[in-house]
Amino acid sequence: MPELPEVETVRRGLAMALEGKRLSRVEVRRPDLRRPFPERFAERLRGRRIASFRRRAKYLLLGLDSDEDWLIHLGMSGRMLVGQGWPNELDAHDHVVIGAEDGTVVRFNDARRFGVMDLIAAGETEAHPLIKDIGPEPLDAAFDGRALAARLKGKAAPIKAALLDQRVVAGIGNIYASEALFRAGISPTRKAGTVQGERAEKLMAAVKAVLNEAIKSGGSSLRDHRQTSGELGYFQHNFKVYGKDGKPCPVCRSKTGIRHLVQSGRSTFYCAKCQR
Repeated sequence: MPELPEVETVRRGLAMALEGKRLSRVEVRRPDLRRPFPERFAERLRGRRIASFRRRAKYLLLGLDSDEDWLIHLGMSGRMLVGQGWPNELDAHDHVVIGAEDGTVVRFNDARRFGVMDLIAAGETEAHPLIKDIGPEPLDAAFDGRALAARLKGKAAPIKAALLDQRVVAGIGNIYASEALFRAGISPTRKAGTVQGERAEKLMAAVKAVLNEAIKSGGSSLRDHRQTSGELGYFQHNFKVYGKDGKPCPVCRSKTGIRHLVQSGRSTFYCAKCQR
């Protein structure tokens, strides 16, 4: 599933292609994705100008001049692909296609159809069921080690699971949780509530660094992610531990190497010597 850096990469690509432009053509090619499309979806988008592009956790929020927010979740395999000129042929998985007044075309391609789209009255976005329980954004300047420690206090769950809990902190995702914990020297099995003080400061610094580096690299393309240009992201070439089980630790070169375990159904990669 696209994680925060992948969604942020898509947000930036869409903003470059569509900000301030009016949608002249909208084609919705099926009745639903993971959920049904909102009533009169194509009609409500057609003729609207896109004024702003925001991200909340793993959700895109495109502000329309109709005082509505167009919510988009990419699901497991969704891509927003930007081109010029309406295509002569569309892919079977191009489920929503929009054309702007200047000829820019964006195709939402989603092979697994786990994506979601909705239209929300602008003042009600934060109360939307998909948004309302999401925690703070990890890249907000105000969300520092002290803020993280407060949200972890008293939690007995492993710190890796806590980082994936969207109510604790928004959008970090599985890959970047493993990478950040490695950089911070914190075991993924450590009780979340014990990550306080200096540990919490080191972890938040690592989270911010990993996420920012991944965004700069266009995200990670392990399977489905593409930037809006269709290009792959390339942060996967910078992984220190993720997917590297059995390989030597890049820091301590321990003979036991990078280990793999499954936590809450998700793969975790770590060095038992470096991470405590």
